[in-house]
Order: sequence, then C-alpha cells, then structure tokens
Amino acid sequence: MPEMDERAVIQQPLSAIAEAFEELSKRTNDAHIRLDTFCEAASLVSVLFRCLGLAFKFAELEYVAKLHGLLEASKTCSTLQDILNLDVASDTVKTSGSSSRNLRRVRQGLDLVRVIFEQLLITDDNSLKEVATTAYGQVCAPYHTWAVRTAVYAGMYTLPTRDQLLLKLNETEQSAEKKMRRYIAASIPIIEYIDTLYLSRNITLDW
Repeated sequence: MPEMDERAVIQQPLSAIAEAFEELSKRTNDAHIRLDTFCEAASLVSVLFRCLGLAFKFAELEYVAKLHGLLEASKTCSTLQDILNLDVASDTVKTSGSSSRNLRRVRQGLDLVRVIFEQLLITDDNSLKEVATTAYGQVCAPYHTWAVRTAVYAGMYTLPTRDQLLLKLNETEQSAEKKMRRYIAASIPIIEYIDTLYLSRNITLDW
C-alpha cells in the first residue's frame, strides 16, 4: 500500500479510507492478507467514530483498543491467517484479549461504518439519529450488553447533523457520496474474507 501523507489523511479522511481499502481489497484474492497492512488501513477508520461524537465513543474506544491489540500481534504474526491458526491451536479464539477476538471486533467496526455509509446514501435527512440507530442496531447491538446499548442509544441525541459531519470530514454531499460508495464496495470483500477465515475453521460468527 502506498504511504499516505499524514496531512492529507487529516484533511480528507474519506479519501484516505477509500484508497486504503481499495488497495486492501485487492489482497483478498491472495492466499494471505498481511496483518500490518490490514491494521494500517483499519486505523484510518477510527477518525469516523471520532466525528460521530459521544454516541459512538464506546465504539471508538473498543475499536482502537482491539486494533492496538492486533498491532501488537503483528510483531509476531505476519498474516490474518496466522493469528487464527495460533488461537485455534491454543484454544483461545473466543478468549477475552485474544487476537482472534480482537479481529472480530475490528471487523465489526468496519462493518458498522459500511452500514452507516449505506444508510447515509439512501436518505437525505439532516439528522443522523435514524442512520446511526439502524446501523448500530444491525451490526453491534446484538453483541453488546444492555448497559452499553442503553448508553449508546441515549447518546444518539448528541450526534452531529449531516451538514456538521460533512464539514468535519471536509467534504461536500457529492464528494462524500463517491468516497462512501468506494469504501462500501472495497470493504465488502474484506469483511467476507475475514468471515471466511473463521467459518473455514468451523468457528461460528455469532459472538
């Protein structure tokens, strides 16, 4: 993946995210995806949670923590397959803090952003409450405790408006739409690739 200018990432995060995931999606045809390359692309997504404010603070903190765990794992594991193989061998796939569990949560974060983008593309409502509620309910709520779900739903009232979000992202409606579509198209094969890693090892996805 080509290195990105840090200033460009800050000024145009959607461009950086779309480009990184398009590059990463090309690797899904390979036998392996490098863990450090995956972490590099995934790290760009955290800025989106930050832009959504308090409502997604828990998602941001969880995402960043799990991603940090994967970054640590990348020092000893070269690929996504490696971390699954290691945890399967030690029977720690679903253990709290395991790399396999961290990967499931980061994958969930990527999917959450995908669904948020999809919802944004089918509505022109200036309020993000319905968009965010639908996305969270579909992707994350089934795996969160009642306390976390309650806190997230309460925080929906603090979401920025659509216009405020576009301003934070330094985008127009038209430019944002193109980049969101690019991310959606690129993220789907990556999410499916990760799911297949678990399913091919007879690990269910309902956790």
